[in-house]
Amino acid sequence: MAIVLDGDKGVGLPTWTTGTRPTGISTGYTGYNTTIGQLEIYNGTSWIGSSVSPTYSASYLVVAGGAGGGYGGGLGGGGGAGGLLTNTVTLTIGTTYTATVGAGGAGGTSGTGDGANGNNSVFSSITAIGGGGGGGSANTSGLAGSDGGSGGGGGENSGVVGAGGAGTSGQGFAGGLGSTSPTYRCGGGGGASAVGASGASSGNGGAGAASSITGSSVTYAGGGGGSAYLNPTTVGAGGAGGGGAGGDANRSITPTAGTANTGGGGGGNTSGNGAAGGSGVVILSVPTVSYSGTTTGSPTVTTSGSNTIMTFTASGSYTA
Repeated sequence: MAIVLDGDKGVGLPTWTTGTRPTGISTGYTGYNTTIGQLEIYNGTSWIGSSVSPTYSASYLVVAGGAGGGYGGGLGGGGGAGGLLTNTVTLTIGTTYTATVGAGGAGGTSGTGDGANGNNSVFSSITAIGGGGGGGSANTSGLAGSDGGSGGGGGENSGVVGAGGAGTSGQGFAGGLGSTSPTYRCGGGGGASAVGASGASSGNGGAGAASSITGSSVTYAGGGGGSAYLNPTTVGAGGAGGGGAGGDANRSITPTAGTANTGGGGGGNTSGNGAAGGSGVVILSVPTVSYSGTTTGSPTVTTSGSNTIMTFTASGSYTA
């Protein structure tokens, strides 16, 4: 990659692509990047373009943490799924973008009643809202599911039922209403693509949404199932996309937690603690010719077709 002098035709500089930039070089090294179509100079730590920094398009999936299911002093509702956002974004070369992965919310206890909301997940300025906790019954809590990315399911106690929490527009759906006799079953938490079912119906968590950003279809952000009481009433199933099933401590049916890194809601419980929600995830897909290879937080890096995919299961960053 030597400089070429060609009489009155000018000076020929070394050329490379973004993926084949030279390494082990000194400050001031200059060449032409054919990927971005401009000269760039190495400043000792990074490459600086000769003009306004160019941009490229990337796809993202941001899923917040799912919420915990409600405690059953009576009956607890299912936790709402974490909010889900997916679209494209323009990245500027040389700019660092931060990914924050939200944790799932804890299940409700006798001290809290409601399940805890999930935590937000963020990529740059794109924020997915944590799921809403399932309604529980305790001295410090009402029975309504909490609002969130998707809403928590409503609980039930002594013939009083709670409403489902609201979802966030464009991110998820509402939780279901609790019920009394004859089903004695709580509402399911909302999911990314459907409301949680009422206890009078099935108490199932709302379905999540499928994404193929990694190159294969995976479903995320399913709502948690509501708890039930009185055999043979069945507990609510978790929604597709990592939602946990409801439980009934009276019949030794343990509620299940939302699946990690799906944003699924946790299952509610009867006469016992609710299950925790699943953590969220941030996934970024960029053209391989533009991929810089500069990340923090140890994302899993794979390729699919002409794209490189970074899956953040813990917080980190990517420098475009």
